[in-house]
Amino acid sequence: MTDIAIPTRRTNWPAIYAAAIIVLGAALGFLIWATPVTEDGAKAWTDPMIPGGWMAWTFPVALFFWIIASLLVLFTILAIRFPETPRLGILRIETTRGDRLFITLLGSAFICLIWLFFFGAPVWWGLMLCFVYAAAVFRWV
Repeated sequence: MTDIAIPTRRTNWPAIYAAAIIVLGAALGFLIWATPVTEDGAKAWTDPMIPGGWMAWTFPVALFFWIIASLLVLFTILAIRFPETPRLGILRIETTRGDRLFITLLGSAFICLIWLFFFGAPVWWGLMLCFVYAAAVFRWV
């Protein structure tokens, strides 16, 4: 065997970031474009995007799933760009960023359901509680 150095290609991270932003931005633009418009030209943000569809695809529902998809893309890029070693938190289990994101999303769903049960809509204060919960999970878990 010879000791020949094999040149490695450098990853073009700015291009990857730009591509992710463009694709996710285009998807968000499509969601905004697909939002129904009333007779007077105003956006009907809570009307169904697909009339008679099997699910109530309103803009807030679609935006929720867009945010989840964006978080998954972001955390995938972060995991590739900045690999991490799992850490032990207060739960005494090893967790990575992705694990903490999953714990945060699952806990936030329960927080919002509990908020709806005890206080009803709107869920804005429950959402603020979810942000506090997310900060605590990412800091200590």
